[in-house]
Amino acid sequence: MIVMKFGGSSVANAERIRHVASIIEAYKKERPVVVLSAMGDTTDHLLDAADMAVQGTVDIAKVEKLHFDTAKELGIDVPAISELLGELKTLLTGISMLRELTKRTRDYLVSFGERMSVRMMAAYLQQKGTEAAFYDAWDVGFVSDSNYMSAELLDDVWENIPRHLSDYKNGKTNAIPIVTGFIAKDQKGIITTLGRGGSDLTATMIGAAMRASEIQTWKDVDGILTTDPRVCSDAHPVPEVTYEEAQELAMFGAQVLHPRSMVPCRKSGTPVRVKNSYNIASPGSIIVEKHSGATPPVTAITSVKHVTLIDIVSSRMFDACGFLAHVFNQFLKWNISIDVIATSEVSVSLTVNTKADLTGLIEDLRRAADVQVKTEKAIVTLICDAAHSSGIIAKGFAALAAEGINVQMISQGASKVNISMLVDECDAPKVVQILHKAYFGGAK
Repeated sequence: MIVMKFGGSSVANAERIRHVASIIEAYKKERPVVVLSAMGDTTDHLLDAADMAVQGTVDIAKVEKLHFDTAKELGIDVPAISELLGELKTLLTGISMLRELTKRTRDYLVSFGERMSVRMMAAYLQQKGTEAAFYDAWDVGFVSDSNYMSAELLDDVWENIPRHLSDYKNGKTNAIPIVTGFIAKDQKGIITTLGRGGSDLTATMIGAAMRASEIQTWKDVDGILTTDPRVCSDAHPVPEVTYEEAQELAMFGAQVLHPRSMVPCRKSGTPVRVKNSYNIASPGSIIVEKHSGATPPVTAITSVKHVTLIDIVSSRMFDACGFLAHVFNQFLKWNISIDVIATSEVSVSLTVNTKADLTGLIEDLRRAADVQVKTEKAIVTLICDAAHSSGIIAKGFAALAAEGINVQMISQGASKVNISMLVDECDAPKVVQILHKAYFGGAK
């Protein structure tokens, strides 16, 4: 058994659905379980409809048109979608009367995208003569807590999923399960969403619980690349990365699986393969617990823009513990996440996302420290074997120095698989290009 996950862009319209259906059919012998996101921009359209409903207007025209037009173009009749659209309209009418959208109601609202997507795909596969059945995630055992908009799966799923899918795995039924990503139900039977990376988590949870031979996530590139191909035209696929490396890549800007989705497959040891939906023959990149051979010095390079640097220097006679405790308590108070950090006994340099509102945080920090804020920065990260960091850093810094690039901060992650450096945002693409050439040359 394998698990195949396709995102919203992969099922955005009739043409893409046909293409994904052909991929699913090509893997029928592997007994796939398919996880789908909502079609294209459906989730955004649903949230727009909610905003309009709060203002008193009920309008599902965009959502309705996309799904009816797609079904017509595919030549299928999907009564279940009409039923869901009726339910959606009733929900929006309720919102318009109350002029209120709670987190719980929001989760119910956005669930319609995934629920319509799986019904569309299952109907199309059946029309083509391939046995398929749609499932809402709770139908295969997905149960979560009640933290709406960012729910966590309960441990029960490890037993629930194999129980619900055992007949398919054992060959008692051949209908390919098409399962909604991103959603679940809590113990009261109320719909929840799994937050960022929710569809990835659905796929890895099914794969891990079913002890699948592998989990496949399908994208539009030949796997995980050495860097962003839009920055370096000679970026090339990385055959193999570890779970830890993939998590760090995702944390620092690469479009891999969401870091939280790695937890189930790390627990079970289930490999994850990143495949190209436009190039089925390509083996893609596989994510595993450990490298099968020697660990490469540098695996990949990634970057994150829109970063703010905060330099904090103690203006009081705090000892190191007191000073750092004060600093981190302020970040906790204002619920602001830190990306990269470098510390000494009386000073801290750290980075945060520029989109965060720092007003209150900076005011609190300045009560006990001198604070400088610098914007328009970027983090460039090497996913590497940090056990050999001296040689890796020396090679990269020599290349940067030759081009007159100044690195303003450096931090080695506790995971020992990343080295991050801070540069001016305008220099980030050039820094990535220089480092890519230094570590990977021009070879494809």
